[in-house]
Amino acid sequence: MRFLHTSDWHLGRSLHRVSMLGAQSAFLDHLVDRARALDVDAVLVAGDVYDRAVPPLAAVELFDRALHRLADAGVPTVMISGNHDSARRLGVAAGLIERAGIHLRTDPAGCATPVVLTDDHGDIALYGLPYLEPALVKDEFGVARARHETVLGAAMDRVRADLATRPPGTRSVVLAHAFVAGGAASDSERDITVGGVAAVPPAVFDGVDYAALGHLHGCQTLTDRVRYSGSPIAYSFSEAAHRKTMWLIDLGAGGAVTAERIDCPVPRPLARLTGRLDDLLEDPAHERHEDSFVEATLTDPVRPAEPMARLTRRFPHTLSLVFAPERPPEDDTPSYARMLRGRTRQQIAEDFVAHVRGAGPDDAERTVLSAAFDAVRAAEAEAAG
Repeated sequence: MRFLHTSDWHLGRSLHRVSMLGAQSAFLDHLVDRARALDVDAVLVAGDVYDRAVPPLAAVELFDRALHRLADAGVPTVMISGNHDSARRLGVAAGLIERAGIHLRTDPAGCATPVVLTDDHGDIALYGLPYLEPALVKDEFGVARARHETVLGAAMDRVRADLATRPPGTRSVVLAHAFVAGGAASDSERDITVGGVAAVPPAVFDGVDYAALGHLHGCQTLTDRVRYSGSPIAYSFSEAAHRKTMWLIDLGAGGAVTAERIDCPVPRPLARLTGRLDDLLEDPAHERHEDSFVEATLTDPVRPAEPMARLTRRFPHTLSLVFAPERPPEDDTPSYARMLRGRTRQQIAEDFVAHVRGAGPDDAERTVLSAAFDAVRAAEAEAAG
């Protein structure tokens, strides 16, 4: 049986305030086309369908259109809620939608009730474990400690117990949304740490043939049977080097797993450029990034004038500007209190400007600072009077 494993669509999300709806629409078209062309038996969506609990209308419409296209294609879809989703909202009308072959699993209590598909080798039980927020589900699973490992372990115990009641040779797939140890994080995932611990061991999924994971945005293999698909679109510059893909999983007789990466469309590549502003603007090696989304880190010792305006003339899709000035090693500095002793507020402010920018304020800036402090003093006097 053949599955297409994807996750972390984050419909409605933007990249540095640039809407990704067009890119998300292109991905969903690609998903449906690949599901048809590759003769996929089911699509697995391992959570974070939306980017927030109450998604914008445009994102809901995009989701609705994707479900209709998958249903029209006759491709069963198993989908769980992630930590960004509202499980209750995503699960509305799940019973009705299931009649069209779209199986939404958003209720932790139903984690041991699988979707059962059949091929020439027998049954395959697909279990959907929605994101399990430990504090909210510990009573459901009867665990004493609200930890990711304990609640996910309890959910998997239920899965293994159900699997044991099924005909011998029944193969199994689990969808889960969690941070599993060994996975590499990026900047765009929301922190799910509880009690200082976020990760669960891969061994929690022992006993099933394949674990389709969501949450981490990089495609990665933890074991041959435990994999993250990653997000189909880059949602932070920390993902600039990611190859965005889905997993094409073939589950053979006896549970043998074969996996192949299927590339997702790239709406616009991401580039992280570092150097002095003039070098970035003149270096011919950067020509290939002129149509990319760009994060520029400027190393000029003194912050240059109008850096964003100048950058966007060559790189019109510059979205992020970072300053990391090159500076010589400093001698041991005196204590903060000693540095401030005997200095006026104006002098302290000028020192701060010099520290951040690499050069002190000019005459016009000193005038602005002086006027600001005068206004503050006048306001303080008025309040005291």
